[in-house]
Amino acid sequence: MNNPKTIESRWAVEAKGLVKVFGDNRAVDGVDLLVPKGSIYGVLGPNGAGKTTTIRILATLLRPTAGEARIFDHDIRKEPHLVRQLVGVTGQYASVDESLSATENLIIFSRLLGLSRKDARRRTVELLEEFHLTEAARRPIKKFSGGMRRRLDLAASLIAQPPLIFLDEPTTGLDPLTRSQMWDTIRRLVATGSTVLLTTQYLDEADQLADRIAVIDRGRVVAEGTVDELKSSLGTSSLHLQLQDAALSPIAQQIAEKMLLVDAVFISPEGRMTAPIADAEQVTDLLLAFRQHNIHTASLSVQKPTLDEVFLTITGHGVPDDENDDNALQEMSQ
Repeated sequence: MNNPKTIESRWAVEAKGLVKVFGDNRAVDGVDLLVPKGSIYGVLGPNGAGKTTTIRILATLLRPTAGEARIFDHDIRKEPHLVRQLVGVTGQYASVDESLSATENLIIFSRLLGLSRKDARRRTVELLEEFHLTEAARRPIKKFSGGMRRRLDLAASLIAQPPLIFLDEPTTGLDPLTRSQMWDTIRRLVATGSTVLLTTQYLDEADQLADRIAVIDRGRVVAEGTVDELKSSLGTSSLHLQLQDAALSPIAQQIAEKMLLVDAVFISPEGRMTAPIADAEQVTDLLLAFRQHNIHTASLSVQKPTLDEVFLTITGHGVPDDENDDNALQEMSQ
């Protein structure tokens, strides 16, 4: 199947003010995205943040309540048939037929995409080898492990290798070795001309792969930039310390914010503190202030900020109890 001619724009995705409402719930609440062609763009956020709903809107699987978006300069509302020829989508759940083998699944998908019998078999062999599934090629999918199913699902979405590939949490449930292999495959996709928009809950995955990252929380983009830009927003270094007495956490947090001149000090109920620092001498001043208030530390270290700290500082909370993306799946099934 021939892809439509893409406009020579620098953007694979241009989204402005995307909104999706399910009843009283604004699952997506004004999302803006600019994804450069030929890049890996990470969309980072906890469960229920609106990542999957945003992906399904961009892939024309859901209609937005408001806002606009273009894929290679094609409007998702006015030209959905063209957009669908330019994108491939791999979701969080395998879309293969469990009663068939991996070979049979890939051949069927290839034929549905317009490949000849010969080309379908050739492409199937290539993908099975690429995703380390050759030895299990004739095994029924129902006997596959979760990781093998995820690899087959991604392989199926890459039969035609579209210009834009949406990967919605592609490594969920995979073991470390398989995750690493998947990362290598994603890098090769971009090296051979595709653009990848990757959603993930894994901070290390975004850190390893993404050229730019959008942090989504409660349906909104709360931060955007390169990994280094996001990390530098916390200062040049990060202080980590453990209080001997966790009961003193509230007063310790107040002192730290005053001495370090920041309002981004995080302290857990167990007395573990994380705070950005611009000058290492601030640590000495902080420890002296702690001593004056009879606050003692069990351990202390200063290191470069991590993406984990960026996310925690920006969102200020853990994973919310939210069903935004479940709502998206329910609407698609209706």
